[in-house]
Amino acid sequence: MKRIFAAIKIHPSENLISLIYQFKSTLRNENIKWVEPQNIHITLKFFGETEDYKIPEIVDQLAVVARRHISFKFNINGAGVFGSSYDPRVIWFGISESPELQNLSVDVLNSIEIIGWEKDRQNFVPHLTAGRIKHLSNKLMLKEVVDKNKHLEIQEEKVEAFYLYESILKPLGPIYNILETFNLK
Repeated sequence: MKRIFAAIKIHPSENLISLIYQFKSTLRNENIKWVEPQNIHITLKFFGETEDYKIPEIVDQLAVVARRHISFKFNINGAGVFGSSYDPRVIWFGISESPELQNLSVDVLNSIEIIGWEKDRQNFVPHLTAGRIKHLSNKLMLKEVVDKNKHLEIQEEKVEAFYLYESILKPLGPIYNILETFNLK
């Protein structure tokens, strides 16, 4: 069994790394599980615990998807929170509207549905998870730092491939191993 997901790897610029550390510093007294910059990605499909014998079929479907798409770019901009202002759960950085990213996501979900993987119930909302909030005592400080960066242009990202990752959960945070690379045309 492997815990796997398909995702686009983000190559964090100095600007993005600096922004993450700014958030971490400002909210240092809060109980937030921060994502390490090298682990930042856009999830296309989370498969979860998957039996080894099912992985080759997933790889085959994702390879077909990759051959149907060309490389593209999008912008990372702005910060926000999932959850309510009373109960924020996730701090994220936004992704500009990208028809190519949306089309890739839909194609991934449709293609793996053919082999028995149900589509996620929620619509695809491309974002970069920066931190998962465990407990927050100063909600006003979170609101201030998010509002300050709500419209910030962070970086442009070029997508030439997506990946199938294995996620190995460790006490200090997950380790992501690339199982397969799917190059776009």
